Amino acid sequence: MFAHLLPALLVATSGPGAFQSTELLDTMVERFAGAPIGEMGGARAPVDKRLKLAACAAPELSWRSAAEDAVVIRCQGPQQWRMFVPVIALPRAAAAAPTAAPVAVKSETVIKRGDPVLIEAGSAGFSISSQGVAMADAPAGGRLMVKVDDKRPPVAAVAVEPGRARLPGFGE
Repeated sequence: MFAHLLPALLVATSGPGAFQSTELLDTMVERFAGAPIGEMGGARAPVDKRLKLAACAAPELSWRSAAEDAVVIRCQGPQQWRMFVPVIALPRAAAAAPTAAPVAVKSETVIKRGDPVLIEAGSAGFSISSQGVAMADAPAGGRLMVKVDDKRPPVAAVAVEPGRARLPGFGE
């Protein structure tokens, strides 16, 4: 019931050119946070009385973040303003200790950079092969670039076994 009267009270207490009541902001923060000023879960300190904020008919309160370490008060009226009120954060339950991530076993390298490689491509009825030089290391099933001709760009291949690779998309 009181929550519905609060905006009316704000309008009634602030005349033209009046300033926002810092005591009223303290009360609103106290109700929003659920704890009094200086207590665990409440504002660290009262709103500074020297602030001269434009009167606001309906200040909006929200948490700054999921950590609930500050309350944000916003005024969306003709003279918009916002302020942050630090809160003494409630202690959170300790997060579970991170478990060790499974370590990926590195596959054995079957083709090393600089090795001569026979590249093969084919399907039912035909086969083609060419010699090249590996431009990177690769495990079996891993992709690598192979330089076939000095005048042409390298081709992508899939390592099969030491010294042998195939063009992807052929005979898979």
